[in-house]
Amino acid sequence: MALIALAADKGAPGVTTAAVALGAVWPRPVMVAECDPAGGDLVYRLPGEHGMLDPAKGMLSLATAARRGLRPEQIAPHTQRLSGGLDVLVGVSNAEQAAGLTWLWSPLGRSFAVLPGVDVIADCGRLAASSPLIELLREADMTVLFTHASLEHVAHLRERISQLSADLPRQRTRIGVVVIADPRGYRTAIAEVERVLTSSRLPAVVLGGLAYDPKGAQMLRGQWGGKLDKSLLIRSARELAGNLVARPGLEYSAPAPAAAPQVTSEPPPSAPQVERQRGR
Repeated sequence: MALIALAADKGAPGVTTAAVALGAVWPRPVMVAECDPAGGDLVYRLPGEHGMLDPAKGMLSLATAARRGLRPEQIAPHTQRLSGGLDVLVGVSNAEQAAGLTWLWSPLGRSFAVLPGVDVIADCGRLAASSPLIELLREADMTVLFTHASLEHVAHLRERISQLSADLPRQRTRIGVVVIADPRGYRTAIAEVERVLTSSRLPAVVLGGLAYDPKGAQMLRGQWGGKLDKSLLIRSARELAGNLVARPGLEYSAPAPAAAPQVTSEPPPSAPQVERQRGR
């Protein structure tokens, strides 16, 4: 199906939160892969279906199994399921571990891109000019960059888009932008970033926004009560997910799930839930 890589530039927060929020409301079967070479933190944020996530089962165990070559069917045994049903591939714990896996990103990207029956949302963290993840991004159907609407962030965004457009294959280059915006100026912030990118004639499209919603982000971690499904974060994530899967090249003609994915949040603080269609 499709590989969607999420990333940010200097100072832009929230890629992991965005990946989990999108995975929770994604309208097709999906897996979230933690590919941040700086180290991931899903094992510290969210519980698994049967207790704590195992940090040794994920990218590290997959790398060991793939030493003689990686095939798409090798990935599933190294995934884990969050409480609520979202499948995740847990990343490395620190940059030192990632340094030994630079060879993995290219075959992993190729396998993600052809994984049967499931989309992959890859949390790539913050990109640097020499990031080894470029090899994975080259296989992505869409690379999505997150930004704020401030002058500083948009300036970094323009530089990153220019660099990515040179680094990625021209025939596959699809760069999208998502604006992390305060709900009070949500549409205005998105429109301003879109205006700047259009006037700069950069090869990127603004896909929409994601609400800056600290309370919603905490609920996603299970640290707040209330209805997560009604939070600004999840409502904006659902709209964004719909925009993404409707993009040319990302459509999929398979029958839709019997019911739309649901997100609820009324567990105790130690057991956050992301209720969704299991779809596998």
